[in-house]
Amino acid sequence: MKGIKKSLTEEYLYLDFSHQTEGCIFPLHTAVTLFLLSYCDCKIFKVYLVLTRESTDSTRDVLFQDVEIQVISKEELPPIVQNCCLPAVVERPDNFCRAGLAVVLRHIIQKSYEADPSRKEILELLGFKKTCLKACAEVSQWTRLCELTIPLAIESFLRESSDQLPTIPMEVRQLEKKLSEPVRVHNDDKLRRQKLKQQRTAGVKPALAKGKAKSKVQTEEMSEELDSSSKSLELNMAFSKLRVQEEPVTTNREPSHIRKAKASDLPPLEHVFAEGLYFTLADIVLMPCIHHFLAIICKKCSEKLIEFPLLAAWYQRIQEVPRVKTAASKCGIQFLHFPELLTTSGEQHLNLTEVPGVEEQNDSLFIGGPRPTMTKLMENGIEVMFSPHPCPTWTLDWNGLPIAVSPKEGKMSSDRALRKQQQLNNLVYVVIKQAKPGDRIVDFCSGGGHVGIVLAHILPSCQVILIENKELSLIRAKKRSDDLGLSNIWFIQANMEYFTGMFNIGVALHACGVATDMVIEHCIKTRASFVTCPCCYGFIQNTSKFNFPKSEQFKKTLSYKEHMILCRFADQTAVQLPPQRRLIGKQCMCLVDLDRARAAEEHGYSVQVISMEPESCSPKNNMIVGVPT
Repeated sequence: MKGIKKSLTEEYLYLDFSHQTEGCIFPLHTAVTLFLLSYCDCKIFKVYLVLTRESTDSTRDVLFQDVEIQVISKEELPPIVQNCCLPAVVERPDNFCRAGLAVVLRHIIQKSYEADPSRKEILELLGFKKTCLKACAEVSQWTRLCELTIPLAIESFLRESSDQLPTIPMEVRQLEKKLSEPVRVHNDDKLRRQKLKQQRTAGVKPALAKGKAKSKVQTEEMSEELDSSSKSLELNMAFSKLRVQEEPVTTNREPSHIRKAKASDLPPLEHVFAEGLYFTLADIVLMPCIHHFLAIICKKCSEKLIEFPLLAAWYQRIQEVPRVKTAASKCGIQFLHFPELLTTSGEQHLNLTEVPGVEEQNDSLFIGGPRPTMTKLMENGIEVMFSPHPCPTWTLDWNGLPIAVSPKEGKMSSDRALRKQQQLNNLVYVVIKQAKPGDRIVDFCSGGGHVGIVLAHILPSCQVILIENKELSLIRAKKRSDDLGLSNIWFIQANMEYFTGMFNIGVALHACGVATDMVIEHCIKTRASFVTCPCCYGFIQNTSKFNFPKSEQFKKTLSYKEHMILCRFADQTAVQLPPQRRLIGKQCMCLVDLDRARAAEEHGYSVQVISMEPESCSPKNNMIVGVPT
């Protein structure tokens, strides 16, 4: 077939399998992955179902018609996969793994498109700028809702429904609320003006009957006409993109009164699909989950369907997408039909204002500098204090190392490469003083592997694991490793919480914002030492996993808002700033990291906050070094 690439690397896809009930494969992550494989008509991967402890004998009867599926036990998994959450994809020779639902699904889409570049609609699943579900679940509430909380909540709902009348998951109500929110797209203003024009055109006809009072029936008809007209713009935009053979409709210049309308007077765009106007990977993820949720609702408490009009409309609409019904059928999913719900009034019986929002909002507008906050800390016995550097003049013999070990191998200026070498001198010294033969060292947020590759080369008796969410960075790191012939290194593209293996030392150079806190937490859970260099303090904020301040000592002294003041000013250490301002920024950095250090000490760690040498190696030059006591 034209456009098909003949030589594709064979890859191995591993999926958890617990059991199957009434066409529903558990866990739902597996059902979602199989649905995407079917939708993309993807035959690239060798698919393995991995039996869990709860697995039943129904494995052989898994409803999936397109791909040959093999069944294995967890003990038969490649070692790298045994250290990750499933689903996972591995390339031979088993040292590069992609793990976690969003990462794996995005990879399936990319490989399917590479196999047949003529199928551009597959690549469109990744959305505008190809960022759909790209942000990791630890920092994106939307990714977390789609990837984690919705599937897990509905699995729990399905288990509960077998014994009793189930409780509606709050996560489903959050999704209903999300669908009620205005849509934001890149050409937002243009589309909203087109919608305004449609609404005003639709409103002309009823307005012609001047001097006559409208009956209740006439009013309802006018309302329906307006709703139908305004909604048609969103539907036309959505489905013109899905029907790739059709060209999008072009419009002439809008009339003057439309062009001059204030932005505040423009009507909002409404959801057609989960993320807005266009069918994306988020819809693929949600479809099997919501289907099984609605199936139980229809069966056990159908009167509750009316609480989810937007979700029901989305479910009906998704069936109109080309190939969705076929793909669903191959996975054993038979769509439900409930037209009576769509003919009821548009009233929503759930007060959506009572549902917790999907996106957490924090007040980030602060007035005044950090001095009052710093003074408050001093009055409570908390001062800027660095531990002495253990060996400020130590350096690797960079000239004696292979060129692929040096950051100069990357595409950066010589000045930046020198500063990167200086940063590595600091982290590597601390690690090699702690590492023992046989230790496992994890380079979190590894990027292009500057830290991990140096450690793997100079510590051949240790195993080094690079964990990074960005695929291209990890591919570059693997190429450098292959050039060096390293055999003691693994590469895992995943959010760090999907790495479940044991390790002895965790390292992170310039992990942004709360990523540093995630690294420290991961190390504490495994009782591993940690060596971290934080970055992007201004991105620190409360998340579903962390609240700031973190330590009891800081909590007793500072409010969240006061702590955020320190974080914002901690980012003001750039070399072009006045010296006094940089000094205050450095002090704020220290105080934020002291809070992190105190929190780790509360978990039985000995922790030091050290300033890297020379300080000019980076504006973000703090190291937090923790060892379990």
